[in-house]
Amino acid sequence: VVGLNGAGKTTLIKLICGLYTPSSGKIFAGGHEIDEYNREAYYSMISALFQTSHILPISIAENIAVCEKEGIDQAKLDAVIRLSGLTEKIQALPEKTDTPINKSVHANGIELSGGEAQKLLFARALYKDAPLLVLDEPTSALDPIAESRMYANYNEAAANRTSIFISHRLASTRFCDRILFLDGKTIAEEGTHEELMAAGGKYADLYKTQSQYYQ
Repeated sequence: VVGLNGAGKTTLIKLICGLYTPSSGKIFAGGHEIDEYNREAYYSMISALFQTSHILPISIAENIAVCEKEGIDQAKLDAVIRLSGLTEKIQALPEKTDTPINKSVHANGIELSGGEAQKLLFARALYKDAPLLVLDEPTSALDPIAESRMYANYNEAAANRTSIFISHRLASTRFCDRILFLDGKTIAEEGTHEELMAAGGKYADLYKTQSQYYQ
């Protein structure tokens, strides 16, 4: 899901996730209105990384798994850390994944950079392992190299599930199966990257404008 700031990308996804109630119209999932589902069960089917997600003053492992240390699946934890690009950072820490976050709370705590925090939140979304993976601007705080690595791992990270990737950077759309281009709070164009470029519409114009800065 792509479009300029204010196009309605995040609002659309929060409606799908059941976090907002539509003022008109209905939202369906699996052929049923989402209000027909038990709310807790519906939320359990979604792994979401929103721009407003928060990191807790507990260990790295507990932040990712969102449970106490005794309940953590170590193999799954290691896998999502690798996919998120945090392995090198964590291996350099004396306490590894047991390292607490937030220096103001823990004497031995650490502070994460914006990009590192975003990787941790990505790992948290992957650890939940829900059938719907929602990522809202997951690379906004990453440097170009880290962003490229995330794209390289994305197919493995999103395997066997439906994934919705929200971005205003059209460079992130090449690996997506289906692109929705929002403009004026509506779906203005839809298709693969190749189809939208061939159509020569607003998506193609915006892609060309953005890509000239990377050539």
